[in-house]
Amino acid sequence: MPQHLDSNAPGGAPIRVGLIGFGVAGSVFHAPLIASTSGLQLAKVVTASPERAEQARGRYPEVTVVASAEALWEQAGSLDLVVVAAPNDTHVPLAHAALAAGLPVVVDKPLCATVEEGHRLIEDARRRRLLLTVFQNRRWDGDFLTLQQLLAEGALGQVWRFESRFERWRPVPKPGWRQRGGSGEAGGLLYDLGSHLIDQALVLFGPVRQVYAELERRYPGAQVDDDSFVALTHCSGLRSHLWMSALAAQLGPRLRVLGSTGGYTKYGLDPQEDALRAGGRPDQPSWGVEPAERWGMLGSGDDLRPLPTLAGAYPRFYEGVVAALRGAASPPVAAADSLAVLEVIEAARRSAASGQTVTLGAA
Repeated sequence: MPQHLDSNAPGGAPIRVGLIGFGVAGSVFHAPLIASTSGLQLAKVVTASPERAEQARGRYPEVTVVASAEALWEQAGSLDLVVVAAPNDTHVPLAHAALAAGLPVVVDKPLCATVEEGHRLIEDARRRRLLLTVFQNRRWDGDFLTLQQLLAEGALGQVWRFESRFERWRPVPKPGWRQRGGSGEAGGLLYDLGSHLIDQALVLFGPVRQVYAELERRYPGAQVDDDSFVALTHCSGLRSHLWMSALAAQLGPRLRVLGSTGGYTKYGLDPQEDALRAGGRPDQPSWGVEPAERWGMLGSGDDLRPLPTLAGAYPRFYEGVVAALRGAASPPVAAADSLAVLEVIEAARRSAASGQTVTLGAA
């Protein structure tokens, strides 16, 4: 079991957080969530960009900004937690370094590029008895929470098929490290949006026995997949079909779930990301609430009715981190869950390369 922060028992001092990276992941997602979570204090931000450093100081005047992770490790005694929100290929070395400094770690998804790297990182955290968890925030999307409730109630009967999409229309690619295709970069949509889609499918419907994938490069000169499809056959026999695309000229439903007594179809993305990008505060009373015109439809045939979407709840992730560090709960996302996601990603890459379905666990 991870060590607990004895100095941070309920009513004690806040858990001091060092955030590595202030790009989209750091500035849009992690920093606002950390700053608005009771029991956490955003203490330090690491960025080598003068522009991002100024942005961090402007938004969080009490934060100390340092230019490198090495400078952060020199001040490790002033921290209680490190959050790694830097490019994917830095996740593993930064997480190992944080653990070596005696600090629990939150790593943005994906945890790493390979299952082998993930095993080593998890073993490092286990040996040091330090928390390691992965930021799978889409477990707290409103539509995902709504579907979880429907399944718990048996509202769809026996579920046969799960369809899930993260699609965008970006005819001109956005530059950045996510477009790099070198070994260990973990670039492309399979690692990016696919990490969310696969994680959601596994949480909802359990382990997978077979994987089939089509990973396409549509942009001229693309190094990584930008228009991809993954089909999962779960051990239960249920099938999950997952789409991720930057080049969908017409967007499909975000979720479509078909069962023996009914279905649930939902269009549009959870509103929390847009709210964070617009500077919204996650501690606002109306946080994560979706307007009625975006609710999904529940039912069968012509007997359909709109179903209110449960409020999205990204703040629950860091609330769970606080509880785990104080010994009151398990981590909000088990690091081992990320190994299961990576196993599917590796199988999908093998399937796309061969054109064949890959059976997990096969010799």
